[in-house]
Amino acid sequence: MDSNDLVAHSRARFDHHQARVVLRDKYQAKLNFAHKGGMFRATPEMITFLAMYHDQEIVLADSYQNPIKVNAAVLCDLMRQRWQEQMNAWLVEYDQCNGHR
Repeated sequence: MDSNDLVAHSRARFDHHQARVVLRDKYQAKLNFAHKGGMFRATPEMITFLAMYHDQEIVLADSYQNPIKVNAAVLCDLMRQRWQEQMNAWLVEYDQCNGHR
């Protein structure tokens, strides 16, 4: 492999890595959503936490550290839906980026 091939290969790897970083950031941003006047982020940890308080009214700090009273089951369902939608969409784009069908 000559130096031109090495440079081309390095650039391709760097471009691929950058595309994956941009893709991750894009879908991480889409995990944020508004509910009951607060901003929340769908995460597996928050979904698990909310599942423990099924059908209870609880007070949570939103993304801006504001206390918001929510129904745990309703917020949990919204987070699960948001999480799954965004993970599925991310996987589709990730596979396209990696050359999979």
